[in-house]
Amino acid sequence: MSDPFDLPPYFKINPDAAMADLGPAISSDGFASIAERCDQGRQDLTSRGLSDQGGKSLRKFSTWEITRYLIPVAQAHFRRVLRQHPHLPQGTSETEGGAKWFTLDDVLRLRLHFAAEGSKSKEYQPYRPEGLAAKMVAVANFKGGVGKTSTAAHLAMSAALDGYKVLVLDLDSQGSMTSIMGGRVEDEWQTVFPLLARHYASALQTENRSRIERGDDPKPMDDTLSEALKITAQDLIQTTHWPNIDLIGAQLNLYWSEFQIPVWRMQSRGWKLWDALAETLQADGVLEAYDVVFIDTPPALGYLTINGLSAADIVLVPLGASFLEFDSTGRFFNMLHSTFASIEEGENMAARALGRPELNFEWDAVRAIITRYDSSQQAELAALMQAYLGDTLSPHRQDFTALIGQAGEQAVGIYEADYRDFNRETYVRGRATFDQTYAAFKRLLIGIWRREELAQTKSAQDLNVAQG
Repeated sequence: MSDPFDLPPYFKINPDAAMADLGPAISSDGFASIAERCDQGRQDLTSRGLSDQGGKSLRKFSTWEITRYLIPVAQAHFRRVLRQHPHLPQGTSETEGGAKWFTLDDVLRLRLHFAAEGSKSKEYQPYRPEGLAAKMVAVANFKGGVGKTSTAAHLAMSAALDGYKVLVLDLDSQGSMTSIMGGRVEDEWQTVFPLLARHYASALQTENRSRIERGDDPKPMDDTLSEALKITAQDLIQTTHWPNIDLIGAQLNLYWSEFQIPVWRMQSRGWKLWDALAETLQADGVLEAYDVVFIDTPPALGYLTINGLSAADIVLVPLGASFLEFDSTGRFFNMLHSTFASIEEGENMAARALGRPELNFEWDAVRAIITRYDSSQQAELAALMQAYLGDTLSPHRQDFTALIGQAGEQAVGIYEADYRDFNRETYVRGRATFDQTYAAFKRLLIGIWRREELAQTKSAQDLNVAQG
């Protein structure tokens, strides 16, 4: 039995061990393999008779929570450090002589102090190699109700509590993620739409320069495109009630993109629509300003989802341990393969003819995650899904607990819930399943960064050798 005061699982993840567990990068053909295994599992399950019929503020954190979950020090040492350094945040008490409570801003400042002055053997700041871009994480599945937005939101909150600077992109016109983050979006011009329009407008300008050089008339640039050329990602990013989570939100009019994008594509066949989101974010310096970017995609494989998946380094696919969700997820992977393989085929025919480099989509990692898990009812089904999906399915299963149910009814994230509203044991048990989900994700993140860090070091060494 583990010590109840052991550090949470997201501390002390060894980068080299994480890299060793990572496995190879995933190509678009990898989706076909995953879809095939899902199909085999679905047939097997069928044969076994297992077919399934507004303005927010972030609460404060207690000394107990900070030392238990956020800064790995003993409470007595934590209090001693505060007494010795009166310039540090001292917290506030709700009653005279009562327990001290701290804002997340306070916690982030305290974490910096402990990282600078504390024991070098402890992990006060999360692993983040210098000189590497933020990692983009798309959470996707075209079946609704699988916990997609909830998973994305809780991973964003977990990463923020861990000390990472996070950006959340809501690509779902339903705007659920925007609501969770307390965002306000008036129209499509405050969503990613102008970034996509800007990318097309830039491509159209390039095409028109070529047309003019050939003596052809340029294609018209309407007011929408002209206006989009003036907008950057920074114009769209809004702060949230979390000090280190920012948001580009969504609202219903964003769905218009699904109709406008194919019109633009028909007008300019050379426009690489799947690169629109990634290239505008990169051009605007977003990947240097954040550590992790979480992309909440719509429950459909439309143009917005394709942009989110194309931009992503990591793809997470939540699903329940049910026959229908397993079956649907297999079809989702099959559609991913068909979509991205078709884009590659179309682009590479021209690339080969012109002697240009071929397009090959690649993701650092793809993982499915079982959500809303009930071990008393779904253990056999989950084990079969694990057997068929292997490493693609995260071995951690996100349990459904009383804390999750109550927090969901109150429309707050688990990490936003005040543990005093629960029995402490209920809180610890409910939080633990999300901590494990984050730990599994963070292991992927660290492994990928470590792999890139080593590759970067090797490239520098090879360059020195070549120049020496």
